[in-house]
Amino acid sequence: MLKKIRPYERKVFYYETDKMSIMHHSNYIRIFEETRVSFLEQAGMPFEDIEARGILMPVLSVNCRYKRPLRFDEPFAVYPVITKFNGTTLELDYRIVSRLNGDLCAEGSSSHCFTDLSMKPLRTKNKYPDIYQIFADYIGYTPED
Repeated sequence: MLKKIRPYERKVFYYETDKMSIMHHSNYIRIFEETRVSFLEQAGMPFEDIEARGILMPVLSVNCRYKRPLRFDEPFAVYPVITKFNGTTLELDYRIVSRLNGDLCAEGSSSHCFTDLSMKPLRTKNKYPDIYQIFADYIGYTPED
């Protein structure tokens, strides 16, 4: 049975804003990373557990499309979705939504590869079936408010 996943939520911090009082574009990528970490923890596979088993998840690619800037102290939620998983690579999409009015502020994606400590790709389905199953179970799952 899938554990219920909540969207990742917080407010924009002052240090994340620029001279125009909007969140600097580079911080959206950091938000995607924070969201991924939260998603994995809620799904029952926190990074500490993954890394303790000698598995790394380096980023292969990341992109972001900006729709409407977030401003200092504005609350937002991020909705991650696993869109592709084959046991070796993982792809997620993200939607950042303002909690003030529901505006879509940014959307993007990231791609990751499962590797051993020497950065050699590994197949989780064969070597770590429990990890494989957790990710496979959440393909297409959208967090609930």
